[in-house]
Amino acid sequence: QVQVVESGGGLVQAGGSLRLSCAASGRTFSSYTMGWFRQSPGKERELVARIRRNGGNTYYGDSVKGRFTISRDNAKNTVYLQMNSLKPEDTAVYYCAAAVAGNYDYWGQGTSVIVSS
Repeated sequence: QVQVVESGGGLVQAGGSLRLSCAASGRTFSSYTMGWFRQSPGKERELVARIRRNGGNTYYGDSVKGRFTISRDNAKNTVYLQMNSLKPEDTAVYYCAAAVAGNYDYWGQGTSVIVSS
């Protein structure tokens, strides 16, 4: 069983920045693909960013490209999402998930991000 815990959400003005953190348990964290998802009311959950085990292979959703950066510190079992130039439409609950054996099997409880205009 892998435990996933997000932190770092909050209220920020448009144009501001936040950094989300996600700590995951497990001695083989470095082998997990990690993803950040978000969901806002009335919308489907979407993949925001993804990082492979080695950290060199990343993916970003079109809506966040150039503004968000995903990174990981395997020594700390932690993945980060640096969010810059935040917009009101970035308001959502952000979830971190771990793909241990292919699918995103382990999810955190989510952390809320609210961007005021």
